[in-house]
This record gives sequence, structure tokens and C-alpha cells, in this order.
Amino acid sequence: MIYVMSDIHGMYDKYIKMLDLIELSGDDELYILGDVVDRGDKPVEVLLDMMKRPNVYPIIGNHELMALNVLDMMFNGERADVSVPVEKMIEDWLKNGGAYTIAGFAKLPHSERYDVLDYMSEFLLCEAVDVGEKTFIMVHSGFDNFSHDKKLSDYTVNDLVWHRPDPDFRYFEDESIYIVAGHTPTFTINGGNSIIHSSGNIFIDCGAWYDGGRLACLCLDTMEEFYV
Repeated sequence: MIYVMSDIHGMYDKYIKMLDLIELSGDDELYILGDVVDRGDKPVEVLLDMMKRPNVYPIIGNHELMALNVLDMMFNGERADVSVPVEKMIEDWLKNGGAYTIAGFAKLPHSERYDVLDYMSEFLLCEAVDVGEKTFIMVHSGFDNFSHDKKLSDYTVNDLVWHRPDPDFRYFEDESIYIVAGHTPTFTINGGNSIIHSSGNIFIDCGAWYDGGRLACLCLDTMEEFYV
């Protein structure tokens, strides 16, 4: 089976409960659509568990992008984005819950910090998966600056991690193609905390970190929805 979840945001206990609920096995595949880190108090614990699972495929979110910019500078002396002043970069990240991620990194041995950073730097930008007659394109937020003439490889990381899509906008005329995205909590779309299906878009960030929110997971083979 192929599963998708998103926006875990350091909610390690919900993440583990979800893995138990779907009974994830070595024969299954799990795509995680970004925003693993920040806000919740155990983001590094989630990352360390993901690293041990070769059948987990992470896709980068805006929170990983912010984290990598700062953590690379702290531990490697490098910056992925040199266009933003250091102080502004750190301030923006901390405003978005980065303190828990920093605290988690600080507890790791130095060698393990580099292993986690290397792992995060290899997160996919997006991924397309065929399941039966359907194609699911998985991305953190959607496609900013979308054009039918563009290949997936033509989109920048910023196009893919910050966008707030229109739920009623259909990206592809072919109704067998679906976009699966996180980033935008479903309660900001319809006030609910369940997965939304709209015009070929599937929104799966059900606000795991928020009061009243849930961690959601979707099985692409059966379209069964799971919640913790």
C-alpha cells in the first residue's frame, strides 16, 4: 500500500500512533509531504524515526527550508539562501516554531546532527506516483506560477513550499491526475479537520499541531482516510 501524510510538526506521539493505525510494513510506502519539524516539541524524534525507514519518502516543506537555512549556518557555516539577512532568517524561523527544532538538535551528538542535516537536505521537491489508472502528484503546498507548459523539474523550491492554492482550481484537465498537498490546514479552507477533495486537489494537512486538529493519512490504493 502507498500512504501519504503531511505537516507532522513535531507531534511525535501522533506520528507513532498513525504508523500503528495503518500498520505500516516494510512492503508499504509512505510519503510525508513536508513540515515534519517545528512547532511541536519532538521534531527531531520524528526525523530520527523517518531516517530508519527506507520506505519513507520525505518531500520538503517550508519549515524544512527555513530550518536548513539556519542549521546549515550554525553547524556547517553555510547558507542555502544568501539573499536574506541572517537576523531576519533566524527571526522568521523562530516566529514559526523553530525553537523546538533547535533544542532537539542541541541534544544530538555532533556526528548525528550532520547525519540529520544531510537527510533533510535530500528531501524531494515533489513526486508523481501512479496507482492503478490514477496519477498522484505529491507536493508540500501546490504549484505557484503554474503553467501547463512546465515540467515538474521547472518549478523552484519556493514555487512548491509557500503557495496557498485555490481549492477550486483544477491544475490538469485530465481528471485521472490529482495533486496531493499539505501546508494549508483544512480548517482554513472549510472549517473542518478532515481531508478535502476538490477539483482534483487533495488537501491532507488537518492541523495536527493545532488544538482540535488531527494528523491525517491517506491510502492512495483504497482512498481510505486515517486520523489520529
